[in-house]
Amino acid sequence: MKQRVVKKKRYDGFTSEEKSAMASRVREMKAGDVNSEAEVLEKIADMLPADRAMAKRVHSIVKASAPTLSPKLWYGMPAYAKNGKIVLHFQPASKFKTRYAMVAFQDPALLDDGGMWPVAYAVKDLTGKEEASLVALIKKAVG
Repeated sequence: MKQRVVKKKRYDGFTSEEKSAMASRVREMKAGDVNSEAEVLEKIADMLPADRAMAKRVHSIVKASAPTLSPKLWYGMPAYAKNGKIVLHFQPASKFKTRYAMVAFQDPALLDDGGMWPVAYAVKDLTGKEEASLVALIKKAVG
């Protein structure tokens, strides 16, 4: 009796950037909670100049306004966790070839405000006004 071979169909709808982010996440999960601030800073150092400058500033703001958050990598991006759960992350514009970087908050962030509230912010520049807004959001998110 002949055995029937079933070929698994591959989905080709993901971009190379999305595939790279997923592969990064798999590596991070296999490594467990061994990410260090040094790894986050290394990832920031590897970014394109505009993203790098923004990521360094976001990193400094997070460290100063929420020192209890732990830097770690999340889908290959700088992220900051509380009790092992990601509170926020920085997505460089070059990550998915978008026109702006983004700071986004995850479920553990305490930003709830009624029945609907923003959790992601496009960032093209970090002037004093934007920095003050980001500090306030981070402090609220951490509780």
